[in-house]
Amino acid sequence: MTDSTAKLGLIGGGVMGEAILSRLVEQQIYQPTEVMVSEPQPQRRETLAQQYGVAVTDQNSQAATATEVLLLAIKPQIFQTVATELSTVAMPSQTLIISILAGIPLAQLEAAFPYHPVVRVMPNTPALVGAGMSAIAAGNHLLPHHLQQAKQILTAVGEVVEVPERLMDAVTGLSGSGPGYVAIVIEALADGGVAAGLPRAIASQLALQTVLGTAQLLQQSGMHPAELKDRVTSPGGTTIAGIAQLEQAGLRSAFIQAVQAASQRSQELGQ
Repeated sequence: MTDSTAKLGLIGGGVMGEAILSRLVEQQIYQPTEVMVSEPQPQRRETLAQQYGVAVTDQNSQAATATEVLLLAIKPQIFQTVATELSTVAMPSQTLIISILAGIPLAQLEAAFPYHPVVRVMPNTPALVGAGMSAIAAGNHLLPHHLQQAKQILTAVGEVVEVPERLMDAVTGLSGSGPGYVAIVIEALADGGVAAGLPRAIASQLALQTVLGTAQLLQQSGMHPAELKDRVTSPGGTTIAGIAQLEQAGLRSAFIQAVQAASQRSQELGQ
């Protein structure tokens, strides 16, 4: 495969890069022959080439010759180094730049890739199983078809919303960091089950499926969470007794403050 035939260039074959790549190939949004992945670790390159049939390289400049999309999935700390390296590459002017780098603003991305259409994305870890939530912020040179292209790529790993860049820190605090909060909820529910006498394995299964099922029910029915809560709380029953304890412990405030604290931290890291 010659460099010029790649439609999609992926810089960074780590966990999130592979998650997006795997779904794009699986859903045939890109054929393996249309993809070039740049990755410094030989073992990762070999794994990606064998598993997905894509071309691999240790030269970022080769991936940057992609004709449609260049997806940046590197650590934010090395962005400047990579950007400097790519500044000497004659990239096709129409190539869409999609960045999933936390904390790197559009202004910095557009300075590194002048006149290119640029999209900044905040994905989250459920993307690894195709159940991700991605928020995208559009750069100045983005045309409607570029936005559609970015949404098509990110829809491969879950749902997508478009937000103005100023809301990216809030997105980070909610959906970016949110899987960590939900994991604690599931663990705590399982601990509660154990405290009430259940074996650990059964308690964990009950907690996990309860959270998953409730989320699916709310998503598919369009019901407001408060409505579902009202439906399952019978007068003087077990659920309202549990909810009273949660309210006493300040659960709602704890979650609100967690999202605000994470948003604030995201803002600090981006400065």
